[in-house]
Formats: sequence, structure tokens, C-alpha cells
Amino acid sequence: MELVGVIVNGLGIALGTVFGLFFNKINERIKETIMAGIGLTVIALGFTMGLESDRTIVILLSLLFGAVIGEGIDLDEKLNRVGAHLEVRFKKEGKESNIAEGFVTASLIFCVGALAVIGPLDSGIHGNHEILYTKSILDGFTALVLTTTLGFGVIFSLIPVVIYEGVIALFATQIDQFFPESFFNLFIEDMTATGGLLIVAIGLNLLNVTRIRVANLLPSLVIVGFVLFIYLQVPNWFS
Repeated sequence: MELVGVIVNGLGIALGTVFGLFFNKINERIKETIMAGIGLTVIALGFTMGLESDRTIVILLSLLFGAVIGEGIDLDEKLNRVGAHLEVRFKKEGKESNIAEGFVTASLIFCVGALAVIGPLDSGIHGNHEILYTKSILDGFTALVLTTTLGFGVIFSLIPVVIYEGVIALFATQIDQFFPESFFNLFIEDMTATGGLLIVAIGLNLLNVTRIRVANLLPSLVIVGFVLFIYLQVPNWFS
């Protein structure tokens, strides 16, 4: 079944959030320091991923076109609107809540990484769920840590994660009919590098250095495939 790994990933996030609630009453200063540590780690991870490809022009154009599309449909506003709705629905009377922030931040972290694409692709193409099982463990621990600072809203991130990865896994069952393996490997490299830059942006936001609308850059993870295809065709146009 193509969606087994996806479901396990969702369960990992849920379990991590539940365990994180037990540590939710720690000192505010400790929470701030933990969040800073998460931000720095996310930035380091993003830079590492960003070096996966040497086709800088592909990454740049993907981000540019992705930003135009993302701003046009304003994914960031829509994601925040969902978070705000969840906050209104589940906020306890008389208590401060950051359910929306937890939902949005966790959703971006769990969806932008390379494993969120490579994992379901492997599930769909080969029926191998090992990558998503590994991601489930990583996301579970990440959810635990995020929950200590951002609260219960983190658990709702499993909804976009399951939908996102599920669509990719189902599409992957037919992907070999459309793309040769050589192109697919290059796409993974460029998508990983593009996603790495988005992860750097998430880290900077976590550190309150910037307020980049990362969700509005998400289309670049799809656009990169089209840009790469055109990039590979250019030499043929002049031969």
C-alpha cells in the first residue's frame, strides 16, 4: 500500500506532540533558548541541503517564478487563516494560545524538507517506506521539541503533511511513465537545494531575524521541475 509510510509519518507527528505536552510547562527563558536552538539547527540543515545542486540558475528561477505564483494565490495568508481558525476552535477561554503559530511553523518544517518529497516518491515508485519511517522518527522528535515552545497546535500540521505526501505517493505510482530516471535524479538534487533555501528562511523566521512568507515560496518546489526541463533543453536549441 503506497500510503503506509505517509500514515506512519502522521502518527509520528501526533505522538511527538503528545509527548511534548508533558514538557510544555518549562520556564519561558528555556523555551526561548530552545527555539533559538531549533532555528539555528534548521538554518544549518537548510544550508547543507542548499549545496546539493550546482545549477544555481535553476534554483534562482524556480524561486522567482514560485514566489510570483505563491504571492498571486497568497498561500501564506491561506495557511495562516487555517491556523487562526484552529486557534479559535481549540483555544481555551482566558488563556493565551499560539496554536496558529505552531500549526504554520510545523507544517512548513515538515513539508519543505527533501524527505517529504523523496520519501513518498520512494513509497509510490518502489513500495519502499523506509525513508518515510525514518522521517516519522525525525518529525516525531521535532514535533516534541516544537510542542514545548509552540504548544498543541503542532499536532494539526499532520493534516497538510499527510495530504501533501499522500498526493506525491499516489502520483509517484505513475511517474516512471513521464520522466526518465536521469531527469528524476537531477530533479531531486535541484528540489532538495530549493527546499534547503526555504528551510533557511524558516530558521531565520524562528529566530525573528526576518518575516519571510515561506509558504508563498512553496510553489518553487514544483516549478523547479519545469525550469530544470527547460534548462536541459537549452543546449539542444543551439546545436
